[in-house]
Amino acid sequence: MIFLKSSAEIEKMRASGRVVAHALRAMSEAIVPGKTSPAELDAIAVRIVAEAGGSASFLNYRGFPASTCISVNQVVVHGIPTKTPLQEGDIVSLDMGVLLNGWHADGAWTYPVGTISPEAQRLLNVTRESLYQGIGKARVGNRIGDIAHAVQTYVERNGYSVVRDLVGHGIGRKLHEEPTSVPNFGSPGKGEVLREGTTICIEPMVNQGAYRVRTLADKWTLVTADGKLSAHFEHTIAITRDGAEILTQE
Repeated sequence: MIFLKSSAEIEKMRASGRVVAHALRAMSEAIVPGKTSPAELDAIAVRIVAEAGGSASFLNYRGFPASTCISVNQVVVHGIPTKTPLQEGDIVSLDMGVLLNGWHADGAWTYPVGTISPEAQRLLNVTRESLYQGIGKARVGNRIGDIAHAVQTYVERNGYSVVRDLVGHGIGRKLHEEPTSVPNFGSPGKGEVLREGTTICIEPMVNQGAYRVRTLADKWTLVTADGKLSAHFEHTIAITRDGAEILTQE
């Protein structure tokens, strides 16, 4: 069952989303190539969330051991923050959720570490734009498949692939709720109908090479099977009568 949110409830999710956006920005601004580690970035997020009076949605969720997922280069998602400094030329995906006053928001962004290659920058550009292509289809009366198809079409037209093993999701009082699957691939006109008050996370995970992934021994970290780069962008959005409203922004 999809729980439709009132304008007051969406406002509460927007407050959580502002904390997500603020923390992502602060983490990205703290990156110094060769010096800053993912663990230090995680600590920044923990501090910001605590100062806002919230808690990290990811910490201990299904046993995840950190407050943020920090994924470097070929790591697609669910990277556990380490003390190894980020290096010039890396790309790093910062992914986090915030629970504030009973409501979750979830967002992710992939950032360059110093100067990156043109090929890596193009991957970031295409993945970010694919997110907005999907958001553009998040309208009352459309279906989940319309979002999925828009993302997949844009990504594949640009020569990349979308991860199939992981998808976006509904969000609200729970981090993951109905609709349980908001994929980045599929056919238009399929899936649940989008109604006013639906809140979902759209999160393209785009690989430079093939879409296949594998899980490392820690049972969390997912990497590209071919070792090529991956990027991840995500917003929490609300479906309103006027279209999609992004909740994870300052």
